[in-house]
Amino acid sequence: MDNKELQVIADAMAEKKGQNIVSLDLKSIGTAISDYFMVCNADSTTNVVAIADNIEDRMIEKCRRKVLRAQGRENAFWIILDYGDIVVHVFQTPMREFYRLEDLWADAERTEYHTEE
Repeated sequence: MDNKELQVIADAMAEKKGQNIVSLDLKSIGTAISDYFMVCNADSTTNVVAIADNIEDRMIEKCRRKVLRAQGRENAFWIILDYGDIVVHVFQTPMREFYRLEDLWADAERTEYHTEE
């Protein structure tokens, strides 16, 4: 796995107006279930689904990788896409603020992806 896949995911998030895009490098944390978390949020459930769909499309197109498991599409408050070594979290904004996932993994190295407004 290289950072190309993280960048493909970040770009796919940004293309559909994902906000506050970050990756967390969990490799140094022995208890983590994957190497990386990618996280973003959006203001509507429609936008959350669009971001998740775009990530899946771009990962197939550019990295030849299909998602292993996905959860959360039924209500689209928080969609999780599991690629094994990367787990993607697309939150509706209030859910991200409530769960504060980054705070739970505060020891992880954090990379912010700045998007064009």
